[in-house]
Amino acid sequence: MIPADRRIVCVGEAMIELAPRGNGWDVGYGGDTLNQAMHLARFGHATAYLTVLGNDPFAPGMVQACAREGLDTTLVLRDSERTTGLYAISIDPQGERKFAYWRSHSAARRLFAHEQIGEVMARVEEADVLVYSLISLAILPEYGREALLGLAREVRRRGGLVAFDGNYRARLWEDRDDAQAWRTRAAAEADFGLPTIDDEREMSGIDDAEAVAAIWRDAGCGEVIVKLGAKGCRLPDGSIIPPAVTLTPVDSSGAGDAFAAGYLAHRLRGAAPEDAARRAHELAGWAVMRSGALPQRDHAAPYAPR
Repeated sequence: MIPADRRIVCVGEAMIELAPRGNGWDVGYGGDTLNQAMHLARFGHATAYLTVLGNDPFAPGMVQACAREGLDTTLVLRDSERTTGLYAISIDPQGERKFAYWRSHSAARRLFAHEQIGEVMARVEEADVLVYSLISLAILPEYGREALLGLAREVRRRGGLVAFDGNYRARLWEDRDDAQAWRTRAAAEADFGLPTIDDEREMSGIDDAEAVAAIWRDAGCGEVIVKLGAKGCRLPDGSIIPPAVTLTPVDSSGAGDAFAAGYLAHRLRGAAPEDAARRAHELAGWAVMRSGALPQRDHAAPYAPR
């Protein structure tokens, strides 16, 4: 039984975000699991983030911004020799986003080589919920990937839950077969699986939500929710839950992260899958109508319980 005051730990790469604004750029922060962590904290869940930031002028501001949102930053490590990863967003007229990355030597890639990782791992193993993604695995060397899967197994051994998001970025992998192999291994250690149909299509050529769900379920994943973009999501019982309204996005970056966090936030509080999915669609819809992968919270943000 997961306690009511459960502690969530999200693992991955926190990055500096450059988002277009007029003729210039706004500086923000993002990264798939960081976005999820921030959303979960906004929902009121006790959430911590595990990553490594670099020795650059942006890192202190990132930590402060996350802490102001209620995110526990005590697991954020620092690397004096590297810098924090950075990405820039460009948006087309339909609100679809493209990214340019500067992350090949980011500090987060050396997470499991950090001198403090042993101490930190001992704390993370006691988490009630561990959240990570295929991107979290992709940025790590092989020993780091093995360590992260080992961490997931240990959290589950101690009675915790694991959520794994199948975010796939081809440029982070040597080839598709390698990505699929790690995806399948991670799905085997997950209680909640959140693949995206577009990512699975690009990675494996599979273009059917039922087939995607079967791959994850056959691997050993407990509860599989297939994200279908504007069409909604496929629930574990096979039903399709569409968003309540059709939107023309301002910026679709971070939509899948918002959905994943919304779904987990409500499932962890006891909501049924269908109810959790509808609330997750609300959060994703709010996010895509604002700029940035993690928009500033406003009066319309659907975080309040009801």
